[in-house]
Amino acid sequence: MTESGKHDIEIRDLYKIFGPEAGRHVQAVKDGLTKAELNDRHNHVLGLQDINLTIPRGRITVIMGLSGSGKSTLIRHINGLIRPTSGQVLYDGQDVVTMTPAQLREFRRQRTAMVFQKFALLPHRTVLRNVAYGLDIRGVAEAEERARHWIGRVGLEGYEDYYPRQLSGGMQQRVGLARALTNDAEILLMDEAFSALDPLIRMDMQAILLELQQELRKTIIFITHDLDEALRLGDKIAILRDGAMEQVGNGQEIVLRPANDYIADFVREVNRGRIIEARTIATPLPEGGELPGFTVKARSRLDLVARRMTKAGVSTAQVREGDGTLAGVIDLPGILDAMVNPVEAAAQDED
Repeated sequence: MTESGKHDIEIRDLYKIFGPEAGRHVQAVKDGLTKAELNDRHNHVLGLQDINLTIPRGRITVIMGLSGSGKSTLIRHINGLIRPTSGQVLYDGQDVVTMTPAQLREFRRQRTAMVFQKFALLPHRTVLRNVAYGLDIRGVAEAEERARHWIGRVGLEGYEDYYPRQLSGGMQQRVGLARALTNDAEILLMDEAFSALDPLIRMDMQAILLELQQELRKTIIFITHDLDEALRLGDKIAILRDGAMEQVGNGQEIVLRPANDYIADFVREVNRGRIIEARTIATPLPEGGELPGFTVKARSRLDLVARRMTKAGVSTAQVREGDGTLAGVIDLPGILDAMVNPVEAAAQDED
């Protein structure tokens, strides 16, 4: 397998207006014309407005928002399925927006792979032939060997000769994921990939994706309308509303420091114990204080830390970074306080 993507994706000053004279209205939108005004006055639809986003290589970036927020429109700009009215999509020194049709075809075949909400499997092809499809049309000699490898990795060994109609929804989505991985693309575009699945199957697919990502370190852009899914999967989360970016950050930043009332409403019911890391609320050891004998990892979530400490019968613990550096100490009352009053806890997070 080749190495994962070596470059970030840079989206710069991106605007998308749908309508026959879209270019004429970009400046008016930049000057403050709203989505509603654009529609009422000019019968054009504002899809994306002033999008600036860095998508880091080898990480999962989640783009989330409610229906009509522009998230699916945005992901389709990354592989050129939609061209912006203005702006750039830069990867490996190239602007996807200015690619020729031939360059775009090559970019899509070699650099990107998509996993769709509705699976998009070919009903007349078996699991094996669906997974190998991308390599088959490129004439890759080891297509079947690679397809069998990824079928096994997503837990479908033994189902190679089945047809999509013989599989459950979760199994069909595993086929879709295996097909994307078989293409060995640097960038995976996952548009509401798990939204059609039952909750338990959805969590299972999330776990499979996270497990594979630990090894593969692909650049993954994952679209969802579900905040819990975004927080579980995303190294970086970008939240859209009406085509505009409301906030970008990691899960802790968004939950603990919402940028506005809209984001605050989004995160109000989140279980903060599953988001806040131990190092976020760790405090320095008091001068002359005794270092607790119990140790927790700095990046462990508070709900896990609380369970471990309770099971061990301890009320305090030292917090260590991955390299062994002492991040501070933590206690059970502090954990409970952080869950109740997370904004104050966030003030101590220097990372």
